Amino acid sequence: MKFLDLFSGIGGFRLGMEQAGHTCVGYCEIDKFSRKSYEAIFDIKGEWTAHDITTVRITELPTADIWCFGFPCQDISLAGKLRGFTTGHRSSLFFTVTNLIKQLPDNRRPTILFIENVKNLLSINGGLDFLRVQIELYQLGYDVEWSVLDSAALVPQHRERLFIVGHLRTKRQRQVFPIPDNGTTTTKGLAQVNPTVTHQYERVYDPDGIAPTLVATSGIRTKIITPTQKSLKVSDATHRGYTNAHSGDGISLTYPTSQTRRGRVAHKKAHTLLTDGSEAVVDQALRIRRLTPLEYWRLQGFPDEVFYKAKDSGLSDAQLYKQAGNSVTVPIIKAIVSRFQLLSDQHK
Repeated sequence: MKFLDLFSGIGGFRLGMEQAGHTCVGYCEIDKFSRKSYEAIFDIKGEWTAHDITTVRITELPTADIWCFGFPCQDISLAGKLRGFTTGHRSSLFFTVTNLIKQLPDNRRPTILFIENVKNLLSINGGLDFLRVQIELYQLGYDVEWSVLDSAALVPQHRERLFIVGHLRTKRQRQVFPIPDNGTTTTKGLAQVNPTVTHQYERVYDPDGIAPTLVATSGIRTKIITPTQKSLKVSDATHRGYTNAHSGDGISLTYPTSQTRRGRVAHKKAHTLLTDGSEAVVDQALRIRRLTPLEYWRLQGFPDEVFYKAKDSGLSDAQLYKQAGNSVTVPIIKAIVSRFQLLSDQHK
């Protein structure tokens, strides 16, 4: 099937869709650095492209069976300001997309809408924003199903995201969810091999501080990590006051001075990747080191050659961290989209 890639970022949706056998006919992304990565990774020759979704006209849109998009989550996520649809501008771009669909004749409307956002969309403003999403899609002629999926089912990263599938009512297919969960991935094999350049992120973390970066920029010298013979005791707000971290465990370095922080340690997984590159891992010598940009991209399911295409386009490490942190997890996209094809085949 043909698909449009809206709010595309670096192309996580696209890569998963293409791995499942679908064809991209165009993309839209406003961030210039994300576009730089996207166009280094994919051959977009002959495809429709746009930067700002608010300026797109329906006369220029190519016909597609699927529209996939993860509309901006800054007004919804816990890491954002929780404005929601009512006062937030960026997350309300969801309605910019639905307004485009409203202007399309019935025979040009996508058969499937494939949407991703943070789990908090379910609860923000007492659940009213998610209700608005469902009502909007229903009134457009789409029957909706949704599921919260954790990337840990397919990659060694805890990352819960909400996925919504809208089926055009006149071409209704069987349900997509639930997606099977094998839950067997670990951080083993994640480590970058033979890095050619020594960077800040490759340094280990001293028990007397959180990280060289945080110490240098914030003056933080909080001792939250205590080494023992077989593990690291990581200070947190649990009843014991710490959690044991072992080789291969993920460590969150955010909010280092917090007295209420829980869940710093993710056993054999990485925490949800943030855009600032603040996630770390315990190595075999029980040292904590910051994950590299390459490891960030691996945790989102991107092949190494894809990462290097983006890196070689001249992007900074800060941008590479940010792009991976904002991306969808490619194997999760592929797993969902493979259900589209399966269900489509059943109707032939």
